[in-house]
Amino acid sequence: MRHFVITMLAMLMAMPAMLAKGGDKYPQATFPKKTHDFGYIKEADGVVTCEFEFINTGNEPLVINSVRRTCGCTVPEYPKRPIKPDGKGVIKISFNPMGYFGGFLKTVTVRTNGREKSTTLTLEGSVIPEGGDE
Repeated sequence: MRHFVITMLAMLMAMPAMLAKGGDKYPQATFPKKTHDFGYIKEADGVVTCEFEFINTGNEPLVINSVRRTCGCTVPEYPKRPIKPDGKGVIKISFNPMGYFGGFLKTVTVRTNGREKSTTLTLEGSVIPEGGDE
């Protein structure tokens, strides 16, 4: 009887770990590139745009809950529908250089329902003012 009780206790203690391994389901946004360097851009040329591709490397649908910018000079566009496992998506970010002179570094934070809840994307470059030379 004592052996039976010890065996049952051991099984009960191991069960949560066994269940976690078998039921480990989650979405995950994986970004191959998290930084975009625009290089030198002319203020007079106006808005520039870049794209950050991502893949849902998890095994559940990925939902982008929000994309937060650090200032009004960046405008993000992102998928509003869930991305299936192994599915791809794109976050498009526009930057308005008007009023910026010299180097800039801007970030956009992507929040998802994934294992990693947030990812920071970075935009950088240097603005040549209107009438300025390269």
